[in-house]
Amino acid sequence: MNSMYGSISLGTRLFASSLLAIAAFSSPAFSETVATVNGTTVDSVVLDVYMQNRLKRAAGQASAEEREALISELTDIYVLSTQDEADEIVKDPKIQAQLELQRVSLIAQTVAQRYFTAIEVSEEEIQAEYEEQIKISPTLQFKASHILVETQGEAVNLVQQLIDGADFAELAKTHSTGPSGPKGGDLGWFSANQMVAPFSDAVARLKDGRYTTDPVQTEFGWHVIIREESRPAEPPTLESARENVTRALQNKKFQAYLAEIKENAVD
Repeated sequence: MNSMYGSISLGTRLFASSLLAIAAFSSPAFSETVATVNGTTVDSVVLDVYMQNRLKRAAGQASAEEREALISELTDIYVLSTQDEADEIVKDPKIQAQLELQRVSLIAQTVAQRYFTAIEVSEEEIQAEYEEQIKISPTLQFKASHILVETQGEAVNLVQQLIDGADFAELAKTHSTGPSGPKGGDLGWFSANQMVAPFSDAVARLKDGRYTTDPVQTEFGWHVIIREESRPAEPPTLESARENVTRALQNKKFQAYLAEIKENAVD
């Protein structure tokens, strides 16, 4: 079906089974029927969850047009999943395994979310974690540009052009496949931990004003990098870092909780 959101993807169709799992945990007292498909009831709880996942916002914020379009999409999903061959499909061990995985994943996510919500973090813990993160944070920031190409051979050729006197920014504008290419490869200021390791390690080894004579490979391709400037890194204030520090503490406490309950649960 084509709607204002485009045709239903395979992922969206498969997500229907997750919605059914969600519906199983929902209280029918708070739901109403929005459609009946081949004798199967589609209730408002399933619709709300589907809308929230498709729109990436609360279902109550959907417009009337969006709601109608998504009801139509969800109806299509139920039409497909209630065909005669569905009874045979759900007997497939692989399908059963996928459904079970979706079910337990949903439960696990809900348990984790509830635990996170209940975690309390004191001001003393926040201060101590902030100080610990400052100790291990990068001490320098770099201003650099790069030229990203697909092959090592292309990168080697670009290095030779630089040796022969070519302008780095012009080469980047002409050859770089990265989003910074039109700006001459300019990446602005960054800390080492903001880049993938091979890239940041190469930048750290350079001196200001020098470029890499050996191309650097990352998951994105091959890079020729010039380190233009460097400066001492200014650590963030506690207030600006508070949210990230709090999240880090919550994650540590959750990991400790998970390790504790796992120790007694796994044979």
